[in-house]
Amino acid sequence: MHFPSPSSPPPGHTGIVLPIRIYYEDTDAAGVVYYANYLRFCERARTEWLRSLGFEQHELLTGRSIAFVVRSVEARYVSPARLDDALTLQTRVVELRGASLTFEQQLFRERELLFDSRITIACIDTLRNRPMPIPPDMRVPMQPSNPT
Repeated sequence: MHFPSPSSPPPGHTGIVLPIRIYYEDTDAAGVVYYANYLRFCERARTEWLRSLGFEQHELLTGRSIAFVVRSVEARYVSPARLDDALTLQTRVVELRGASLTFEQQLFRERELLFDSRITIACIDTLRNRPMPIPPDMRVPMQPSNPT
């Protein structure tokens, strides 16, 4: 089975662009994407973003006792996605702080915006279950190109 990989972002956009195909299992009784699945797509894109920087979630957990957890979500559902839609999810860091980073994530069907979110992720030490500063070796590649 072949899974699409993230591509380079469009000009002027930092981060990754992840292709998303909508399957029957993603939809609700009304035939549109179930609202919580948009957040699953965002999680998947952030994982692929980390991977594109050279960091694997499993290695961070087992080798360094580091995890990234959702601290807050602002989401706006603009227009429904439907079965078989071919979408793109644009993900970029808009703010990097000591122990957290904020992403802007937008889901498009061609040029039509379907979903818009701002998600803040906290870095935690999994052994203490407490926030921790993002390690310096990770901070450098995470820098947004246009810090806010």
